[in-house]
Amino acid sequence: MERLDYRKIGAESWRALGALARTVEEGGLPHSLIELVKLRASQINGCANCVNLHANTLRKEGVSEERIQNVVVWWEATCFDEREAAALAWTDAVTLVAETRVPDDVYDRVAARFTEKELSDLTFAICTINFHNRLAVAFRRVPGS
Repeated sequence: MERLDYRKIGAESWRALGALARTVEEGGLPHSLIELVKLRASQINGCANCVNLHANTLRKEGVSEERIQNVVVWWEATCFDEREAAALAWTDAVTLVAETRVPDDVYDRVAARFTEKELSDLTFAICTINFHNRLAVAFRRVPGS
């Protein structure tokens, strides 16, 4: 059961977060990559609402079920290219920052495949979905609501 509707109660902050999310979306990275990253962070954070949302968005964009289902085990999957795998590794490290401290080898891997601007945009995308996940999990947002 949803604890409270943070989107209504914190409407001004919610709009500001939405503006940040739109900025990230317009940053130039492929939308499918951003959605893969959002799905992965949402899986790590246990956010059912966001897992559902981003998996369905990927389906609507024509991403295969194989790729959607293998995000959870991206490091073993053969359906992601090196750039996508580096972005997913970066997502894991940044999302789990308290545990990982974002290791140099993960940074080196992602920095070799993204420009500085792209890496900045990717990291903002990861931080933004983590923000959304934390709100949805804390207030028990119901999937699809």
